[in-house]
Amino acid sequence: MADQKVINFMKLRTYATILSIVLVVGSLASLAIKGINWGLDFTGGTLIELVYDQPANTEEIRSQLGEAGHSDAVVQEFGSVRDILVRIPGDDPALGHNLAKLLDQNHDGSVVVKRVEFVGPQVGERLREQGGLGMLMALGMVMLYIAFRFQFKFSVGAVLALSHDSIIVLGLFSILQLPFDLTVLAAILAVIGYSLNDTIIVYDRIRENFRKLRKGDADEVINVSLTQTLGRTLATSGTTLMVLLSLFLFGGEMINGFATALIVGIGVGTYSSIYIASNLLIYMKISREDLIVPVKEDDADQTP
Repeated sequence: MADQKVINFMKLRTYATILSIVLVVGSLASLAIKGINWGLDFTGGTLIELVYDQPANTEEIRSQLGEAGHSDAVVQEFGSVRDILVRIPGDDPALGHNLAKLLDQNHDGSVVVKRVEFVGPQVGERLREQGGLGMLMALGMVMLYIAFRFQFKFSVGAVLALSHDSIIVLGLFSILQLPFDLTVLAAILAVIGYSLNDTIIVYDRIRENFRKLRKGDADEVINVSLTQTLGRTLATSGTTLMVLLSLFLFGGEMINGFATALIVGIGVGTYSSIYIASNLLIYMKISREDLIVPVKEDDADQTP
């Protein structure tokens, strides 16, 4: 590290702590007051299956339904470019038939209604509760793994960083009232995996430098470690964000929520690896003594 300038990340750690507290508290307040705009995967709705006489334009169908006051309708191809599934909130079959007539009137050819029926949510209340418990168990297992591989203080920092990332992504969807469906849930799980991987890489370098560097306090060792991993972090986050921006801009409405959650999550996850996971080690007064490899009794008893 003699020829590499060390970036003083921890110089801003107090401001970062205040920012994180504001974001988390704001997210929790929005979740408590406004809640989440659950998508049809969680609430169920009326399903309309249509057959067009020629390839259908899903974006045009969404626009027509939006003009009719159903901007929250889910439109997707079903089997072929002429078979279309439309899902709207509510359980009124008459509304489904009326919308089918509207689409038929706005189409040059013919539109045949194959079926109109109410479908229940793909994710029921019980499954949501089980998913929440499963998430808590997963965080607990992560905490045990990192405590075993590194040290208990590292496990606390990692779990709080993961919780920080998830709460902020959920808070964004609550504040903006963006539809929360299964693709968004999958994105949040992907964010947790991405953030955990990034945190473990940073932690591994911090542990190595605590044992290798003979001088410097915790702030200096962590700054050196973050500087050493910065190139890898920027390369990984940068290439991932380029793909996600392409999905966000050109992937269409169906994948918009997924891309939004991942873009925000990866940005917040990269930030939290530095200013939550690493910062908390300083607040918990990490030291070289915490990371000293214990000497086996047999080795200690051996005489040179």
